[in-house]
Amino acid sequence: MTAHSSPATDGDDFLRLDQQICFSLHAASRAFNGVYRTVLKDLGLTYPQYLVMLVLWEDGELPVKRIGERLRLDSGTLSPLLKRLESAGLVERRRSVEDERSVTVRPTPAGTELRESARDVPRRIAHSTGLRVEDIRGLREELERLTRALDAAAP
Repeated sequence: MTAHSSPATDGDDFLRLDQQICFSLHAASRAFNGVYRTVLKDLGLTYPQYLVMLVLWEDGELPVKRIGERLRLDSGTLSPLLKRLESAGLVERRRSVEDERSVTVRPTPAGTELRESARDVPRRIAHSTGLRVEDIRGLREELERLTRALDAAAP
């Protein structure tokens, strides 16, 4: 090592925490969760519950398996979440008539009504980012591209 070099400048920069894209995404995700926690408090929803409601507001009644696919959640994570939403009176779970192994979920009238109260959430979150709408769209597109690439690279 020379007088002007340090471990961080000897080719190990890629091992620095601040150089890790995964850590940048992790830190941003935690920051988002904090903002969502505050914004969703009035709705009585957690962030994962909000995501479930978004899918149901968009698609109506869906099999649990399809909700899990859309949100990238396994049934072990999704089932307790759905039970809490059902206990809160926001969703209804039913066994499929065609295949009793399949459970479908749909918003209740109270769950559908909650959609109106949630309309302001995206605007409040966007405002919290400090980014312009077109920058948010571009970032989301880049993250979707990154996700596709990582999914394709996964064994």
